[in-house]
Amino acid sequence: MKLRIGIVGCGTVGQGFLECLDRKADDLRARYGFEAKITAIADPVRGNLIAPQGLDIRKTIKVLAQGGKMHAVDTRAAKYDGVPTVDIIETAGADLIAELTPTDLKTGEPATSHIVRALMTGKHVVTTNKGPLALHYRELSELARKRKLAFRFEGAVMSGTPVFNMAEAGLAGVSIKEIRGILNGTTNYILGRMEEEGLDFAEALSQARKLGYAETDPSADVEGRDALAKIVILANVLLDAGLKPAAINPAGIGSITRAMIASAREDGFRYKLIAYVRREGARITAGVGPRKLSLSDPLARIAGARNALTFDLDLLGSITLEGPGAGRIETGYAVLQDVLAIHRDLK
Repeated sequence: MKLRIGIVGCGTVGQGFLECLDRKADDLRARYGFEAKITAIADPVRGNLIAPQGLDIRKTIKVLAQGGKMHAVDTRAAKYDGVPTVDIIETAGADLIAELTPTDLKTGEPATSHIVRALMTGKHVVTTNKGPLALHYRELSELARKRKLAFRFEGAVMSGTPVFNMAEAGLAGVSIKEIRGILNGTTNYILGRMEEEGLDFAEALSQARKLGYAETDPSADVEGRDALAKIVILANVLLDAGLKPAAINPAGIGSITRAMIASAREDGFRYKLIAYVRREGARITAGVGPRKLSLSDPLARIAGARNALTFDLDLLGSITLEGPGAGRIETGYAVLQDVLAIHRDLK
């Protein structure tokens, strides 16, 4: 069965998704009877293209990896210059839209508008964008439900590490009392370098930038806003909390000093930036901030830029899930997970 897919935003994640489709094409066909047909790409930098017959995925990957634009993939791309992305979505000839544009945690745009247009025109949606989920999850999921369409977002919290797929399949019948974890690889890397190499915050941040773990403007990471968006998404999806990021004031790691880390280590503790959501009766609370964890805590052992979550469950006690929290192929794989889930349901 061929699934017609339109991609909105074909930067790092979009190209990672295309790579996964190309590398795994034979295996996906043999194991799942799945074939992808990319019928449209819309990107403000790389250009737009609608191709009902399907794009040559390998050629597209090569062109985009070399910094080329959709014109170099297919000369018909010129026809779509200046066409608004929402119009490309509507006319993409797709069964599913993969919304992979960069995140805006203040407004959720333009991703929210893209998702709404896709759902309103009868298309399933997969996204890795935290903005729409942190700000408008209930409204978007309700729209998808009413229109009997899939709305999936595995890559929005822990990249390719299967949080929502794991919860959907593996936590059926249990109640979640608390979720806490490390949801930002940049801050975890910085705190690790401060402890292991004795660096101060500025030195560790500089190292994280050089290695590509930190953006030019790392404020969303180091001030805790990125982790906050992710824990709000987890709270709203898994606990039906109805939380809004604006109602929670996160604390970042900028105040953590080399001396504080050394003192904690002497006492058998380690600093981590921890995001949590907790259910106490009918009350649900959430927050983000640096915490001193005992070295026996599974989260204290998470190193480098990796992420992890500990679930406190009524029937199972505590379980911890660890994996990559970022990466081109890893997040591209998260998109593939969701696409395959939709394909399975359609079959």
